[in-house]
Amino acid sequence: MRSAAIKSAKEFEIKEINEPVSDGSKVIIDVKRAGICGSDIHYWVAGEPKGLVMGHEYVGIVTDPGSRDDLSVGDRVTALPISPCLECHACKSGNPQYCIHTWDTATGLSLDSPGAFAPKMAIRPDMVVKVPDNITNEEAAMTEPTAVGLHASRLADIKVGDKVLVIGGGIIGLVSAMFAKMEGASLVVVSETNKARGEKAVSLGVADEWMDATDPNFIQSVMEKTEIGFDKVIECCGNAPAVSSSLLTVKTGGTVVLVGVSLTPVSIPTAIAVTHELTLKGAIAYTKEEFQTCIDLMSSKKIDMLKFLDSVVGLEDVQASFEKLTSGVSEAVKIIVDPNR
Repeated sequence: MRSAAIKSAKEFEIKEINEPVSDGSKVIIDVKRAGICGSDIHYWVAGEPKGLVMGHEYVGIVTDPGSRDDLSVGDRVTALPISPCLECHACKSGNPQYCIHTWDTATGLSLDSPGAFAPKMAIRPDMVVKVPDNITNEEAAMTEPTAVGLHASRLADIKVGDKVLVIGGGIIGLVSAMFAKMEGASLVVVSETNKARGEKAVSLGVADEWMDATDPNFIQSVMEKTEIGFDKVIECCGNAPAVSSSLLTVKTGGTVVLVGVSLTPVSIPTAIAVTHELTLKGAIAYTKEEFQTCIDLMSSKKIDMLKFLDSVVGLEDVQASFEKLTSGVSEAVKIIVDPNR
């Protein structure tokens, strides 16, 4: 079957791979939609691992339920892409997202488990979740990034009236901002280097305003706006300037949640964190409960994820879509792939 796989740095190739074969355990699905994630972009930029078929945000139709007695052929499902051991402290505490094995064979993130940038997939059965009929394929494919934003906002412990800064206006940043407003924040600001994305955050209603992260007076402007800094900062970029800005824009005694991931070490002003007694929290993925909560929120129409969708493309357009998402000028934040096009 055709797939979009990493060929080299910033380059995909359309290549043939074997269709998944039932082993009596894994659930086999026909993929209907697959989202492009920020972590996918990291792999694409690095060009490693070569041959990786990404796609860990997806929805599909069950063709073989494997070991899941509660699933039937024809059911529509999505899944957590992680591969936790279920035996360690993290797993037993309900936090499989930071199990040390959770990314070993993660779907779409490891060579052992090809992802949804292909028409068919084999999925670990205990990670599969049914999708209600009143959720579209596009919404269901956005469950994963929605859960990342929910997890980040929960870790920020946003209180009614808090002033919140979200650094980065990609899909994770916009969803984090959306949940911050839902938690009762009195001011939600998104900072961006991309004017189009900053303006989009405001036009979509998830941010009250946006600030230009490239402005040399950015920190000064924050202090003029807030007097003492933001109560909570959610950092969704992962690079050194963004992380440093998160420490410099939060109030003394405030909380910074680091969501962005860097594949290389970053230098940050730790003296600020120490002297201002900041609380720094890392945020990785989500719990299984949060994943289900996002499905429930979409089903009950408490959140509208379709407003974030920019386009649906075929495998042949995956390369151009990644280039668009990393252009620094496009307003696009969410492109979804239909691998059957």
